[in-house]
Amino acid sequence: MRAHGIATATLAALVTLAVPGCSAASDGARPAATAPGSGAATATRAAPTPTPTPTRSYPLSTAPLTVPSVREHEAARGPGWKPAPDARVVVAPADAKALTDEARLLAGELRLGFAESADSRPGDVQLALGAKDSGKPESYTLAVKDGKVKISGPDEAGVFYGTRTLKQAVATGGSAPEGTVRDAPARPQRGLNLDIARKNFTPDWIEARLREMGDLKLNQLGLHFSDDQAFRIQSDTHPEIVSTPHLTKADVRRITALAASRHITVVPEIDSPGHLGAVLRAHPDLQLRDAQGKAVKGAVDISNPASAKLIDELLREYQPLFPGGAWHLGADEYQALVVRDPQASFPQLAKAARERYGAGARVQDLATGWLNDRADVVRPTGKALKAWNDGFFRGGVTQAAKDIQVEYWTGKEIGARPPLEYLREGRKVVNLNDEYLYYVLGQPNRFTYPTGRRIYEEWTPLVLRGTTAVPARYGDQILGARLAVWADLAGAQTQAQVADGIRLPLAALSQKVWDDRPPQATWEQFKALADRL
Repeated sequence: MRAHGIATATLAALVTLAVPGCSAASDGARPAATAPGSGAATATRAAPTPTPTPTRSYPLSTAPLTVPSVREHEAARGPGWKPAPDARVVVAPADAKALTDEARLLAGELRLGFAESADSRPGDVQLALGAKDSGKPESYTLAVKDGKVKISGPDEAGVFYGTRTLKQAVATGGSAPEGTVRDAPARPQRGLNLDIARKNFTPDWIEARLREMGDLKLNQLGLHFSDDQAFRIQSDTHPEIVSTPHLTKADVRRITALAASRHITVVPEIDSPGHLGAVLRAHPDLQLRDAQGKAVKGAVDISNPASAKLIDELLREYQPLFPGGAWHLGADEYQALVVRDPQASFPQLAKAARERYGAGARVQDLATGWLNDRADVVRPTGKALKAWNDGFFRGGVTQAAKDIQVEYWTGKEIGARPPLEYLREGRKVVNLNDEYLYYVLGQPNRFTYPTGRRIYEEWTPLVLRGTTAVPARYGDQILGARLAVWADLAGAQTQAQVADGIRLPLAALSQKVWDDRPPQATWEQFKALADRL
């Protein structure tokens, strides 16, 4: 039996006793035996029937109540599992290197013991790795039977997500229901994007979000740490550009270590060639100027080789600091390309474009070359490459490298193209739709704070721009989504207010990227569950 979605209410499993009815002869007068020789037939006394021991019967189980909801639950009858004083989380010696961290985390959360053992006993929770190709990446099976729990998956992330389901089931129902959960995410990228450049977020606050994300089965934290207002991570190659306050490299190492323990990739972003005001304050010689000599806010002169040299030094410095498998190159809102005639306004850029790409080249080609050159610096690390959608241009004599993922945020910017253009080119796209997924502090420029309800009821990963979904045939090209916090008006909210404001939107996002089918629960039911968790 399959159960999809979240049950409409928490059900207490009531135990009923099957008690046999009383016999008329039991505990009452028994007929006397016929005396031998009395002339009556001799009676043969039957062996007494034993009184049955009352046995428990259980209702058919229902799916555990979790956020996001599990995709499939095979119901069964039984008592389920709940933490007991002598219960343990166990991993076999062969899996100990991979799963001990997950096991110890769960043991601490549920106040259980921990053991490295090939055998489990009643009450235990066993974690196990299956064969490498035994399921989809990040999938898991959680089986509750005979008073035990077994969580298995083809990779460590899947097993970890199984522990999150068990943790939430105990939190919402006091126990894990009998039966088997089979679960896997619909999208491989699921997360939060955080602007720490314009607003300083403390390491403790960031770490709290990582713990929250882990429980929601989210797996990416984007860190936008360089912008016009500030540059927020310690630099050894260019300490002159670093703002106060900022994250030290030790802070970043703690953040990435915690993220890794929750199977979250931290994706750093040094946005370029725009949004570099903090760098330009220390290097005004790299400032882009128009034909009249007027400085262009936040933009470096990409015809100046020294601009590329400085950014590439930063890219190389930070690569070891972020061991995760992705890197964001930025590329949005380069102000040289938002004017009516970039070639006339920026003749030095037009000249450099023609020198590099030929007589027909334009400023947009030089910007594309800049993006590709930065990608070439990062690509040898094996990290997946990302850039904002308005850094990919229509036409031109050169094109952005095909392996750069399109982070689609808007169709409102000058030159921004509709999502279908990227999808028809065969590009991979990540959804950061500014209509639903942009939490912009102070709500400037007609932005409004996103609500969990709108995301839950209206949005899907296919809704890349505005409120209209792209055709489902492009679904495999849409890798997932992130909720984005932007600090345009940094003082509009405190850290605590931001955390509270994004809680339900983040929970709703987690539901829609884990299972992109229509939810079974109403928003009110989902919200009540999220509030409890």
